[in-house]
Amino acid sequence: MTRLSKHDFYLPYDPALGPRAKELRKNMTPAEKKLWYQYLRPLPLRVLRQRPIDHFIVDFYCPSRKLVIEVDGEAHFNSLAQDYDQARTEVLEDYGLQVVRFTNQQVIHTFESICTQLQHLMYPS
Repeated sequence: MTRLSKHDFYLPYDPALGPRAKELRKNMTPAEKKLWYQYLRPLPLRVLRQRPIDHFIVDFYCPSRKLVIEVDGEAHFNSLAQDYDQARTEVLEDYGLQVVRFTNQQVIHTFESICTQLQHLMYPS
């Protein structure tokens, strides 16, 4: 039996994160709700909300594009949180995933621009 590498289709996750992910899906931030209901949910591509990957829960994940979309609130704006986010991004990138981050404010105030950026990532020419 061959063991899958980090770059195969299987992404490990911690099953203990399931209940927390479900709770986060029920309690999305206003920015996450806007992005989900007005752009990501209607897409023909499958996009998952609050998806456990490794020992993290990512905000949104599109498996066919290997794309992680994070929407960061104010808790992400201090140096300790930024260091953690950088380390987390590096782990996710080691799995062959592309990670894109937006702030809550960007999603709320520059929504069309965010959608255009995501469109290019989801449907590259």
